[in-house]
Amino acid sequence: MSPNLDNGNNVDHASTSEIVEKWFHDHIQHHAKPKLTKLHFFVHDNVIADNPTSVLIAPANTDNIASIAFGSTYAMDAPITLDSDPSSELIGRAQGTFTFAGQAEPVLSMVINLVITEGDFKRSSISILGNNPISHDYREMPILGGTGVFRMACLQWIPSLLTLQNDILEYHAIIQHY
Repeated sequence: MSPNLDNGNNVDHASTSEIVEKWFHDHIQHHAKPKLTKLHFFVHDNVIADNPTSVLIAPANTDNIASIAFGSTYAMDAPITLDSDPSSELIGRAQGTFTFAGQAEPVLSMVINLVITEGDFKRSSISILGNNPISHDYREMPILGGTGVFRMACLQWIPSLLTLQNDILEYHAIIQHY
């Protein structure tokens, strides 16, 4: 029996676990060689817009009236494209949370899933967890793993550039997976 993976709502979980087990057996137990995938994409995060892609869910417990303060936590659901133009073709969503976690410098503590909805990596995702020192020109963030094509993924590096308001975040990723 083949599960319906089109929208994720009608998935036969028993069959899905069998598919994952078969994949693990075929790829890992037989000493599959890891693949290296290089990705280049853009996340369009709009904090101050009519329809923001990041919204404040927990303000900082402080008298500081700044909207971006140590301790503030945001939820994010932002489009991912292959081009820096926000109207270019959508290939996925960056979904998760981030908290302003640095006191000495602006640092985001991020839990973000890059969910790919189109192209060769459709139905795959990459999970990122780590600190993002946003004042640095170059940053590395760890990939915990992934799903679909990126099962058992690990990151070599992801630099990105951003400011603190409406941003186009450029990512270059080198991902090892099976």
